[in-house]
Amino acid sequence: MAKNYMEQQLEFYTSQRNKYRQQLQQVKKRLALLATLRLFVFLGLVGSIYLLWGSVWLWGLVPLGLSLFLVLVARFANLKSEKGYLERLIQINETELSVLERKFHHLPNGKEFLEPEHPFAQDLDLFGRGSFYQYLNRTALDQGSGILAGLLLSDRPKNIPQKQEAIKELAQLPEWRQRFWALAGGTRPEVSHSVVSNWLKGHKPFLPKWIKFGAPVFTLISILIVVFGVMGQIPEVLILYWYLFGLLLVGSKAKKIVAFSTAISKVQDTIDQYQRLILELEQQTFQSDVLKEQQEKLLLDGQKTSKVLKRFTQHMAMLDQQNNLLVLMLGQGFMLWSLYFAYQVEDWVAKYGHRVEGWFEAIAFFDAYNCLGNYAFNHPDHTFPKIVDDKGVLRARAVGHPLIAPIKNVLNDFSIDKGRFCIVTGANMAGKSTFLRAVGLQIVMANMGLPVLGKDVKYAPVRLLTSMRSSDSLTDETSYFYAELKRLKFIVEELEKGDCFVILDEILKGTNSVDKAEGSKKFVERLVRAGATGLIATHDLSLCTLADVLPHVENRYFDAQIKNDELYFDYKFKEGICQNMNASFLLKHMGIVD
Repeated sequence: MAKNYMEQQLEFYTSQRNKYRQQLQQVKKRLALLATLRLFVFLGLVGSIYLLWGSVWLWGLVPLGLSLFLVLVARFANLKSEKGYLERLIQINETELSVLERKFHHLPNGKEFLEPEHPFAQDLDLFGRGSFYQYLNRTALDQGSGILAGLLLSDRPKNIPQKQEAIKELAQLPEWRQRFWALAGGTRPEVSHSVVSNWLKGHKPFLPKWIKFGAPVFTLISILIVVFGVMGQIPEVLILYWYLFGLLLVGSKAKKIVAFSTAISKVQDTIDQYQRLILELEQQTFQSDVLKEQQEKLLLDGQKTSKVLKRFTQHMAMLDQQNNLLVLMLGQGFMLWSLYFAYQVEDWVAKYGHRVEGWFEAIAFFDAYNCLGNYAFNHPDHTFPKIVDDKGVLRARAVGHPLIAPIKNVLNDFSIDKGRFCIVTGANMAGKSTFLRAVGLQIVMANMGLPVLGKDVKYAPVRLLTSMRSSDSLTDETSYFYAELKRLKFIVEELEKGDCFVILDEILKGTNSVDKAEGSKKFVERLVRAGATGLIATHDLSLCTLADVLPHVENRYFDAQIKNDELYFDYKFKEGICQNMNASFLLKHMGIVD
């Protein structure tokens, strides 16, 4: 099965990459042609000016040549943008081909999102080199990366079936996902989305409302005064006085308008770069409620956001004309140009500025959720868990860790009922910790709505708590043992908030064996009394005696065997208690002891 789906994915991404490579070659040829044509037009224009100087033909050829040159420049810029877009599409498919080969350590690892005190993130290697985030993440936007990290860190399972439907739908749109990421990859605004959102929400209007109607009336009066003045119906000096009055009105707000224009221009640059993504989202039809809900953030009173943004762009274009010589000479004094168009932009900000943050969030949401759809598409051998509400917390066949290469992954059946605790024993390197992380990650993935590596998976949503790694801290003057105690205290306190699945790995390592055994027993008893469900891995076989006195405790193990003086692991999850340990054998086998 693994081989078949791997071949399918390999074929898809290879064909996509080759298709975009061919298109890129065509674009490069057209760019070279346009560059040549642009050079010839420029040289022809210069030659015409030199040869036809003083000729009446020059007045016709120069405008024609300039127009053609500008058209070629604009077309070249568009093709150059298309070239970058195709290059990003090629890179997207090359990245997927690399990940299929388990080469993903060059991707962003999200270590900046790691929270040391998080209920499970550090123990399950969600972030950092070789982490699940690094394997999963394809986001093109910083905000999208943050949302994806938040999905992984969320410890409140809810709306899982709705999430699953959204991920299934996105999984069926591989080409659309790639187009979205290729467009998002070209988004590199000077000012971040958060700065833009905060500025728009915090902007205080400084222009009076009378300008909305006052400026058009002022313009109409200006036309009448000029007409009557030219006709001699009124003194011409009134034209000058009226013109100076207009300049005075504009000048009274000139300093604030200049500052506003500078700030809003930076805002426009960021919004313009997101506009193509908004248009891409508007044009796509979605069926799942989660995706439609996010898409609806791009609707404003029934209007598409792209149309609302078009009005903003138009107002900005007119405001930018305030530095035009003709506008400076006539538009300011006779039309109150800067006042009117600055007001139009301010009015747009007042109406829609508070909605821009929602637009950015919707875009970032799809950036993050596309990663989940991409994961589901890449792993058709995975299963979307069936969400149940019964005594079985987790039941699945062929469970494994998704970051282990399929050819090496040993899959195990696993089921556990609510309120039951598994004590897992086994030799060193037999697979205990890997299995615990596989189960923990399966819960995290299921809570996100992702498919998991397993078959016939049934899952009753539950919060996850782990204690698998503790570290001392010289800065906080915290010993290893005390750090672990704090972690166990955190778990006990969290159990009071509702059902939890607890995963522990060799707890109380910082004390002597007798004290550790007694303390571990009491802690597991406390968890069982609290109704917790979970797993604890240990080398301490005395802990297994709890199954004799507590009906909710059961023993499982991973075996290790020595065959022909070689250590052998089958990595199979078995019922019972491990009897074969390997520390002495390894010490001798590696020449550490005699």
